[in-house]
Parts: sequence; C-alpha cells; structure tokens
Amino acid sequence: MRVALFITCLNDIFMPRAGLGMVHILERLGIDVTFPDGHTCCGQPQWNSGYQAEAEALGRHFLDVFEGADYVVSPSGSCTAIVRHTYPEMFRDDPGRLAQARALAPRVYEFTEFLTEVLGTEDLGASLKGRAAYHASCHMTRMLGVTEPPLKLLRQVRGLDLVPLAHPELCCGFGGTFAVKSPELSVAMGDDKLEDVVSSGAKILVGADPSCLLHLQGRAQRRGLPLRVMHVAELLAEGAGLL
Repeated sequence: MRVALFITCLNDIFMPRAGLGMVHILERLGIDVTFPDGHTCCGQPQWNSGYQAEAEALGRHFLDVFEGADYVVSPSGSCTAIVRHTYPEMFRDDPGRLAQARALAPRVYEFTEFLTEVLGTEDLGASLKGRAAYHASCHMTRMLGVTEPPLKLLRQVRGLDLVPLAHPELCCGFGGTFAVKSPELSVAMGDDKLEDVVSSGAKILVGADPSCLLHLQGRAQRRGLPLRVMHVAELLAEGAGLL
C-alpha cells in the first residue's frame, strides 16, 4: 500500500515533528509513504475568505498532484475536510474537475482515521506518562465527522491518563482567518478553552489539527501555563520511540 503524505502548510512550517511522527508510524506499519513533489496549500484559507478563483487554482493543482495516489493521508482534520467535502462543491460547475474531485475524495483520510478505520490499528505499543486532555477541533468533528479515532489511539498509550474536559465542544477560537479578523474574540475563546484544560489537571494538551494547536500553544506560552501542546501523531511516535 502506498500513501501520499499531504503535510499541510501549518504542519510543514510550525509542527514538523507531527509530520515526521506520522511518517515513522506509517512506515513501521509497513506503508510506503511518498511525498509528491510540488504539492502546496489545499486552498482552504482562500475559499473561506471568499477568494474563489485563487482557491480553485490551488484545488486544481492539488487534484493533479495527488490524482494517482492509493491513499492521501494528512495530519489535519480541517484540511482533509476541505478536500473530501468542499472540493466537490468548489468544482460543481466544472464536470471534468468535479469527476476528479469525487474520485479522489474517498481516498483522502485524516491520520488517526486512516490508522483506525483503514489499517484497523489502535495499539501502537506507545508509552508516555502524564495527564492529557484531548481537544476536539470543530472542522474535524463537525465537518469531517471524525470523533473517536484519536481517542481510540490515545487510550492505548501506556501510562497516559486521558482526562475529559468539562466543555469539550468549545471552539478554541482560531477559525483560520477569524483569528486575524477578530483577534480579541479569538484570544478570549482560546483562553476559555485553556481554562477548561487547566481545570482538568492535564499537563499535556493533544489534538489532531495543527491550526488549533498552534493557537492554543501561543496563548499558553503567553500566559506562562505549564502545558505541553502536542499533535496526536507526535505523542504516539514519541511514545513508540520513533521520535
């Protein structure tokens, strides 16, 4: 089985350990991981901001780059969701591209979803001591519909005390360009989420969307909170001795 890595912009630039962890885990499971040359942004920021032509240009490029992949796997539920669900809407008036988008969509997976639902893997033999809380991102939960896969994997990590949040449904406040357009509200929402995490007693905040984690990590550092923010792929790979 060959998997094409869709690393996403934020993971590539700000959270490379998540991407490395994902590759190491997949390779340990016997997957041939490739990194297609020339792949760029999926176009989500442009689409959500109303720049339709720019988003479509990136979407066309993405479809061409990943067209021949057996599977496309990403460490971002948000970016996975736009390719799987938004591309068919984006190209609804272009029959050729619409067919291409519909053909690719069923082969595009978020990382934890791919592990549990395609490979049937939940226990990676990882061990990591600590109390952790999981942040369920909005796009991954509501748009992609992925809720249990990250939790299934985290529950199998030896020594990890996975504690529930009082308000797990709360948005972190990032919301892509929302954080730029409404910074005061974005910060307030991020702080509310962090208060929930701190109240749980967790010392590790883990999630599956780099945008949310980047936002929460920034707020935690600004506030001097003793909180380690990790992508689920990073936590699993570190626990399995791969990072």
